[in-house]
Amino acid sequence: MNEIFRALIDTFGKGWERGDVDAICSVFTDDAVFLETPFSGPDRGMAAIRAYWKDIPLYQAETNFESGEIYAAGPWFATEFRCTFRRRRTGEPVDARGALASICWWERRTQSLGLAKARRTAGCRLESTG
Repeated sequence: MNEIFRALIDTFGKGWERGDVDAICSVFTDDAVFLETPFSGPDRGMAAIRAYWKDIPLYQAETNFESGEIYAAGPWFATEFRCTFRRRRTGEPVDARGALASICWWERRTQSLGLAKARRTAGCRLESTG
């Protein structure tokens, strides 16, 4: 299962690095919930998640995403992350660090279908404490 979790995190991180909103959104289901921080309001559903990430390519440059070891227990997993980038408007460097936590669930048949299908079938709530 860690391989699936790693693939989800890596897809998310590569999407953030490239400013690829489609890649970022590909790790979420249509009914997913995204929390930017533990104190922010939830972005519920794909439209809200896409709206949150849509301006990333306009405001961030030279983006680098790294994540740590995955800690998993059943359908839950978490990892730390570090994302560095430069603000396009001011040139200010940003070093964002935090944790990603997700709750994923799969139908039993998904286990034999492979990663691409698992990503589409999984329901995930990805939370960031950046």
